[in-house]
Amino acid sequence: MQSADARTNPPDRAGPAYPPPRSPGSATRAPAGRFIAVDTYDVRFPTSLELDGSDAMNPDPDYSAAYVVLRTDAPDGYEGHGFAFTIGRGNEVQTAAIAALRPYLLGRSVAEVLDDLGGTWRELVHDSQLRWLGPETGVMHMAIAAVINALWDLRAKRAGLPLWQLLASMAPEELVALVDFRYLTDALTPDEALAILRAGVAGRAQRIARLRAEGYPAYSTTPGWLGYDDDKLRRLCRQAVAEGFDQIKLKVGGNLSDDLRRLRIAREACGPDIRIAVDANQRWDVGTAVSWINALAPYQPWWVEEPTSPEDVLGHAEIARRVAPIRIATGEHIPNRVAFKQLLQLGAVSFLQLDATRVAGVNENIAILLLAAKFGVPVCPHAGGVGLCELVQHLAMFDYVAVSGALDNRAIEYVDHLHEHFIDPVRLHRGRYLAPTAPGFSATIRRESLLEHAYPDGPVWRAHPGTDARHTSAR
Repeated sequence: MQSADARTNPPDRAGPAYPPPRSPGSATRAPAGRFIAVDTYDVRFPTSLELDGSDAMNPDPDYSAAYVVLRTDAPDGYEGHGFAFTIGRGNEVQTAAIAALRPYLLGRSVAEVLDDLGGTWRELVHDSQLRWLGPETGVMHMAIAAVINALWDLRAKRAGLPLWQLLASMAPEELVALVDFRYLTDALTPDEALAILRAGVAGRAQRIARLRAEGYPAYSTTPGWLGYDDDKLRRLCRQAVAEGFDQIKLKVGGNLSDDLRRLRIAREACGPDIRIAVDANQRWDVGTAVSWINALAPYQPWWVEEPTSPEDVLGHAEIARRVAPIRIATGEHIPNRVAFKQLLQLGAVSFLQLDATRVAGVNENIAILLLAAKFGVPVCPHAGGVGLCELVQHLAMFDYVAVSGALDNRAIEYVDHLHEHFIDPVRLHRGRYLAPTAPGFSATIRRESLLEHAYPDGPVWRAHPGTDARHTSAR
């Protein structure tokens, strides 16, 4: 577990806020140094007070981050920041799992680790003893995600580039070397991945220019939380349309008559031209999902998200077959690239929703983006949460520039919560994400936010003892 000093006295963000740009690929030209600290923080936000984030399976979430800061003794002072997202209780377990990875970094050469992030990923994920805790799933896999993402944050800061641009500047051969193709070659071989990436080299500059000029499409989940009353739903739907979003998403699955009423309200508030997706958050079994989705069909949902257990690949395929042409989306709880492979092989999803912290970080998400490109399925990343919008924008933009080259039927989820706590928060204009320009992975939480929301002793939690996770189990 983290020390009391680390929990209550997080270090100031070292180094300049915006390091000077360097040429692509020069991530380790700065003085390299060694890793001297892997600091962890249990950070929680009491979002359950307003029922922000509420859905049929998670009625009172407190959005949380098991947060990690990688520090080095290099004179440039740059740090790597990363986290795993949870929704409250158990965040201490996730934080402890990240702390358990300290021995893999402390004392090691920063240059050697950052220059071989493919090898570093394999070392962590394929550790013969850590694997027994998964394999490649659950708390330990998410801990590896936090560390791998923090390493990419550090590498991008040293390169003087936002992560999406750093990845998009890498040669196809470098990108393929980052991917672990174990368990994937029946669906995607290294040669096929290389061909996809080489095909994407042409037009990269034009796509970067378009991305900078126009941004990346977004959709809003802000109106749709299940705990909101009808008036708030109606008001936030109208607000989303006024802000330029052409798609929103509603949570469903609690009560069918409530879902039908809320869909009617949303359609009346948004008008006929706005896409409305719905999200059941794993609420149903296969038969219930089919009957419920068919009942919602008159409202023409753009997609139905997470209709059943994320591990039930065959169930997703059966639902997709029986509710067609209504489309199925899933991904935020899919634990690894193998499950994504199976969903794609079975034609079980029409939209793939990767998550920045559920699988083992950037490397595994590159594998998932390549799988989606191979099967021609659009990627619409899961966001919301705390910091997930900040992270997934980089992955989606890299996908557009260097992998799929496409924007059709693609959008990044957006939720208007907690961005103020980040040094480099997302920026939106007229329903589109603007491309990040600051070096790094946009993962750095402000020092004052770490202090105020530290669990259980931060002032926010002392001020709201009734919301404290130690007292909410019976609420």
